[in-house]
Amino acid sequence: MSLADKRLENLQIYKVLQCVRQKDKKQIEKLTKLGYPELINFTEPENGDSALHLACVANDIDMCNFLLELGAHPDVQDRMGRTPVMKAAELGHDLALDVLVQAEADMTIVDAEGKGVLFYCILPTKRHFRCVQMVLEFGADVNNCTFEGKPVFVQACEQAHEIKDICMTFLERGADPNATNPATGRTALMEAAREGVLEVVRGILERGGNVNVFDNERHHAAHFAAKGGFFEILRIISSYNGDVGLIAMNGNTPLHYAAAGGFAECCRFIGQRGCDPTWRNLEKKLPRQVAKEGGFKAAAKEIRKIERRFAKFSKPKPGVKDPNPPWAIRLHDWSGENQASLREALEPLDRGDGTVSKEDFIAVIEERYPFIELEQLQAIAHSHEKTRAAGVNIEEFLKGSRYLQKAFLLGSYGPKKKKPKKAKGKKGKFAMPMPICVIPESSRSRRTDGGPPEYMIETYQNVTDCTRFNRDHPPEHPLQDDSWWYIEDPPKNYANINYLAKEGDLSSIKKAFEAGVPVDIRDHFYKTPLMAACASGNMEAVQFLLEKGASVNTTDNFMWTPLHHACHAGQQDIAELLVKAGATIDAVSINDGTPLMRGIESSRLDTVQYLINSGAKAQKTNRRGQNSLEIARAYADNRLIHFIQDTLDHLPQTVEVKPDKKKGKKGGKPKAASPTTPAPSGVPAQAPVVPKPKPVEDSKESVKEEIPQPLESIIEKSLFEEEKESIKDNVVYLNSLITRGVTKKLNITFTPQIPQPLESIIEKSLFEEEKESIKDNVVYLNSLITRGVTKKLNITFTPQRSWSPEATTKDLLRKRELRRQRFTYEVDFDDDFMMPFKKNFMEKVHALQQGSALH
Repeated sequence: MSLADKRLENLQIYKVLQCVRQKDKKQIEKLTKLGYPELINFTEPENGDSALHLACVANDIDMCNFLLELGAHPDVQDRMGRTPVMKAAELGHDLALDVLVQAEADMTIVDAEGKGVLFYCILPTKRHFRCVQMVLEFGADVNNCTFEGKPVFVQACEQAHEIKDICMTFLERGADPNATNPATGRTALMEAAREGVLEVVRGILERGGNVNVFDNERHHAAHFAAKGGFFEILRIISSYNGDVGLIAMNGNTPLHYAAAGGFAECCRFIGQRGCDPTWRNLEKKLPRQVAKEGGFKAAAKEIRKIERRFAKFSKPKPGVKDPNPPWAIRLHDWSGENQASLREALEPLDRGDGTVSKEDFIAVIEERYPFIELEQLQAIAHSHEKTRAAGVNIEEFLKGSRYLQKAFLLGSYGPKKKKPKKAKGKKGKFAMPMPICVIPESSRSRRTDGGPPEYMIETYQNVTDCTRFNRDHPPEHPLQDDSWWYIEDPPKNYANINYLAKEGDLSSIKKAFEAGVPVDIRDHFYKTPLMAACASGNMEAVQFLLEKGASVNTTDNFMWTPLHHACHAGQQDIAELLVKAGATIDAVSINDGTPLMRGIESSRLDTVQYLINSGAKAQKTNRRGQNSLEIARAYADNRLIHFIQDTLDHLPQTVEVKPDKKKGKKGGKPKAASPTTPAPSGVPAQAPVVPKPKPVEDSKESVKEEIPQPLESIIEKSLFEEEKESIKDNVVYLNSLITRGVTKKLNITFTPQIPQPLESIIEKSLFEEEKESIKDNVVYLNSLITRGVTKKLNITFTPQRSWSPEATTKDLLRKRELRRQRFTYEVDFDDDFMMPFKKNFMEKVHALQQGSALH
């Protein structure tokens, strides 16, 4: 566990680490026996990593067990104080963590910053959630704080939207509900309210969390809930007697934040629960002014109603009584939040008709709700009694209509049901939906034997005796595998080649190509295997298909190229590979969308940066007239908006060429029609204008230049270079040459022809004839018969089954490591895995659904 500080120690520990990476167990065992004592626990001098650290990072279970058997200590720390447990937990390697747990690793050790192992488990994957459960079971401190005082529960609540289960597990294991970050003053309740996670907020308040604390800037939990428009969280805060009218250091109340977001329901709720609508912030703005500046008419309308009510009942006036007192509103909110427990307490006291006596009702409420006085409770009970000694109806009390007006009831919030409109006589314009283009069944190429279409290929699998051979121990020779004698061939299975490309089944695809299936075979949606591999982010399949010659500019039924699919999937490395292979970087789809627009939709900054650096045009527009900046704004990614805005700002300005006013005036001579343009029917064709020949000088030099070319070259030139009409091809010019006798001059140039020697020609012909026809010679064939060559038996053996190379377990693990490097360790490759575009799209849809429910 000591740092290596001598040269020989450094060399030995580096050798051990190299052997761990190479999985050379024999050399590791030799070094630990013959090297320095406790060498297995030494750490390298730069980062302080030990052999067990590397094994846990690689998630090599076999190597971890081997090192522990050699005496490796599970609690060795690097220079940052991190143990192998922390390394494994950070990467989500639950199997390696299980090995360390069995080795009795200490779960209470903290690093150089005071962070325990739970700080390294706060990531939104199922693997990290399993790590949390594991370390908590074996003694991890759920109330661990850094040396600066920040609790792990507050750290988790900062990401509560993605790790809700981890936060709830911390609460169940005894996390402090009033945990506070001393640097900011924010509590776990504030962070959970900011994230909008209802279950975590409810769990904190049920376990005694203080609802009326505020941070260093005097922000209350209601401020954060109002800023996000989380109505349910505001309701819970009010039910636990939370103050929704607190004023922050910047002068903003929760009503200001709700108005800034345009959350009309939240504005109405906050105003009814006691927030002052006439308070101005430090910018001297009322909440209604904030809503108007944002263009939120519904929120401004609700705030206006609140202002009128506040002006009427804020000051006590003789003869004016508030029909909705604040204590009654808080009681209604509390009863709505705790109605399950209230029903459970009041049902045993039910007199059979759904009512309880006045005395029993007061006793139950007084015991459970301490924020109300006896006189107020008696007034509530009296309002429910229709006649003397009639009792209090439980359901009517929970509804609240007996002691509050309808507008203040919780049932009045939420989306209202719209009445169905009557059908009008005139119908709107019919919008023809765009049909999805598919290859007709009659045009799909099928096999000659009547099998499925060509894009349905046979899936390949190694059929052998599993007790003798497997992927890690294949047969060394084809004759060694004789399983075809006693194992029948399975029935043929056919699958879509695009699905196999998506899954990375390269063996089946390779067999199909060898059988004659084209590499750019299309399915019924015109998609090729390369498109499917790009859309799924399968780098290995993309490289294989490009090596086989797959086209990078083929389009599908929506005119998408493989580059469109790669950018839509957010795969920057695949896009780079396609561009290097010759893909058109600004290819347009059926709606004029470019790969750059697809990368923006997936919200991947690295892909967008690469495309723009490679020459993609950010100013191109789609069919709707939207450029890249407008699409980035529609998908609400600030990183992409700023980057594309900066790109457009640095584009060179195009100079507008003003049209010449003289050319537009009347009376100008019309342009002569080109000779190749046919004349319209009924109009006589004009004779071609022949240019006048230039005068020819009678000098010797001019005569040399005017020697005409042969007639064949003139004809050939006139056929292929008709557009480039020169003066030498003019009829008048040629006639002048004939008149002057230039064409009658004889070409007296002599070119001697040197013949080859006769001996070399004869020798070459004899040699070539003998070389080409030696096997067809009669004498040669007779000699083979005489020697008995033709009577030899052909003993060549063709195996019935041949073992196709299959990925070993080591290869599969390496493939998983590479995939983890490409997609990072913050995702799970299970049924919940979503590609970047789908993940970004689902997050936006979820946010829109929450917003529509509150407006």
